[in-house]
Amino acid sequence: MQDIDDSVQKLVISVNNNIDKLKRVIRSIDKYSCPKNINLHCHTIFSDGSLSPEELIIQAKELGIKHLAITDHHSIKAYSYALKSIGRSNNINLWSGIEISCILKNCLVHIIGLGIDINSPYLLPYINNEATIGNDLQAQTVILSIRKSGGLSILAHPARYRIDFKDLIDESYKLGIDGIEVWYDYQMTSIWKPSDYICNCIDNYIQQYDLLATCGTDTHGESLLSR
Repeated sequence: MQDIDDSVQKLVISVNNNIDKLKRVIRSIDKYSCPKNINLHCHTIFSDGSLSPEELIIQAKELGIKHLAITDHHSIKAYSYALKSIGRSNNINLWSGIEISCILKNCLVHIIGLGIDINSPYLLPYINNEATIGNDLQAQTVILSIRKSGGLSILAHPARYRIDFKDLIDESYKLGIDGIEVWYDYQMTSIWKPSDYICNCIDNYIQQYDLLATCGTDTHGESLLSR
């Protein structure tokens, strides 16, 4: 890939992290929002994805996606290239994001940070393409680091772990999580669609906490229409 020039460096600083606007976008999400309108969970070659940032943006443009977040595992490197690919005049709202592995109730889970300041020093333990250790590995620390970075913390795909999703959501709420990834394709169908029964159960359960409900394809392959 080509070196990033000064103009792109300036764009990196201005990647979309308007939290009030992001909250409004998230509150508009329903089971039909993803994958062709809003996708707040996908990956590139900078973690464990198959698409380059440029290829991902091309697909997002073709699909007409209005709100997109790249959430590479422990990396923010894709944003420089994605912003350069988008250019200054495009209808895609590219939101900053990252996916961080951490321990919650003695279970390894993933927490997504959305709308983060990608230049924040509080993210430094989490942007080196590797999992952390010690206190930095604890969910409470991750949630606090995301908050100090100006972002929203989201528990990713809560029904994929070895602990019941209700217990994980309860504990996440106690630790100050902002939201839950509600709409998710647990069956990994060829064309992404939320798994109605489990997603509806999760959606109903979080109503008691008034948590944000997000969606995303969690794309690792070569199409933004599937996982």
